[in-house]
Amino acid sequence: MAVNLSAPNAGDLRPVRGLTIGVAEAGVRKTGRKDLTVFLLEPGASVGGVFTKNRFCAAPVQVCREHLEAGDIRALVVNTGNANAGTGEEGLVRARATCIALARKLSIAPQQVLPFSTGVIMEPLPADRIEAGLPAALADAKPDHWLRAAEGIMTTDTLPKAFSASVRIAGKDVNVTGISKGAGMIRPNMATMLGFLATDACVAQPLMKQLALELAEGSFNRVTVDGDTSTNDSFIVIATNQAGHAPITSLDSAEGRALKAAMVEVARQLAQAIVRDGEGATKFITVRVEGGKTAAECRQVAYAIAHSPLVKTAFFASDPNLGRILAAVGYAGIDDLDQTGIDLWLDDVHVALKGGRNPAYREEDGQRVMKQQEITVRVGLGRGAAQDTVWTCDFSHEYVSINADYRS
Repeated sequence: MAVNLSAPNAGDLRPVRGLTIGVAEAGVRKTGRKDLTVFLLEPGASVGGVFTKNRFCAAPVQVCREHLEAGDIRALVVNTGNANAGTGEEGLVRARATCIALARKLSIAPQQVLPFSTGVIMEPLPADRIEAGLPAALADAKPDHWLRAAEGIMTTDTLPKAFSASVRIAGKDVNVTGISKGAGMIRPNMATMLGFLATDACVAQPLMKQLALELAEGSFNRVTVDGDTSTNDSFIVIATNQAGHAPITSLDSAEGRALKAAMVEVARQLAQAIVRDGEGATKFITVRVEGGKTAAECRQVAYAIAHSPLVKTAFFASDPNLGRILAAVGYAGIDDLDQTGIDLWLDDVHVALKGGRNPAYREEDGQRVMKQQEITVRVGLGRGAAQDTVWTCDFSHEYVSINADYRS
């Protein structure tokens, strides 16, 4: 069960002018489930994206990168049930065939379509089923179908993930809405996730790649469930340019800062929802490292803690075996780290002082915190003023069961 996460209410999700969404059942892998989603953009939209850093990236990731370079994106097509990864040249052919099929129905060029796939790796993409399902998805397209889309892109997720925000830009009301999927094989760079974030604000196309990168850095690149980097991770940012204000050309302008703040808010909620719905997760854990020389080294230490199976299983058991956290700090890779400068807290409980057990620490206080569903681990490195934060979850028996049975 997801940790303090509930299904979104369709009425809370704000439509984005210039964008409609359709969802259908195409039988990609299983019958009777939503598994095909299309996003349709009015002409003139600006689109940017960031993708997995896994060198063994899926066919749709490769095609998306090519099509984004060409620009003028008019549609997205997303399937679940099959990742179209590890499928070689044939996978590229089938990803492109999906783009061609949708482009023909919309009277646009195939290069104006971005394809996305998620699901089982090393199985041929049933492009014929996707093409057969497109008419139903197109007929279903409406501005308020964000919740249906969030349901349609799920794999092992237990709940759909969708959030909205609004902001005033240059005297105009602007909406921001996004959805994501992901629960396992989650690690930054990015995660085994699909994320789609849209706004009707006006943003110049040359700014979109930078905007997508900065949004990812503040959200999806700060989460981990199990330390695995997927083949299919994709995060797409869309500005439909329908709000009626002058285009934003700099994220450092007043308008740019306001829009980015609203979009980061939604992206961060989506990213944290992935962790809260991590496969088998029972606890949501914030790992904050401060007192570093740089934010990068703080993040390095935070991930060492967040990725450690020993730390994560201790949290599942509510066992204050907190030496495991100190060990992770030590092997994080900071060669000149002085262990006598390290402090450790669990929420308000000061566990370690100057590299050793705090004389005032009592194990029952640590266990009290470990039993909570939401926990903050705070580490002080005593090296400087930098800090950074990541979010993770525990490892339970259920995580093993889910992944052992994933293909069945």
